[in-house]
Amino acid sequence: MFQNDAFRGLDRQECLRLLAKAPVGRVVYTRQALPAVLPVNFSLDTDSSVLLSTSPDSDLVRAVDGVVVAFEADEFDAVSRSGWSVVVTGRASVVTDAAEHERLSQSGPTSWMPLQDAVFVRIEPEMVTGRGLKGTHGLE
Repeated sequence: MFQNDAFRGLDRQECLRLLAKAPVGRVVYTRQALPAVLPVNFSLDTDSSVLLSTSPDSDLVRAVDGVVVAFEADEFDAVSRSGWSVVVTGRASVVTDAAEHERLSQSGPTSWMPLQDAVFVRIEPEMVTGRGLKGTHGLE
């Protein structure tokens, strides 16, 4: 088997540190029995949950509330051929507690679209995995 020293696994703490600085990620879920991927802005909560802000009428809210989803963020530099990718897998839920909603309204993510009554979706970080790619610039 071919050994590739360019890739390395990332531990949970390093994955969360990288996620905290990423501006955009992708939520992976099931829509009409098919895989769906949606790019979203997000933030990490104090317990390392991934937080999304969206419209209460969005298809995403209906599709993910109470089900297991994946969330992925990455960074890649094509010139140096280096980067990382992190995947969080866990149960998604709409935040319904009024006090928690108010807290997230002040400190949570803001949607790219102006929203009247934003809802927050929390993805519990049940499994956090990642890998980094060392630069291989100049190697063909």
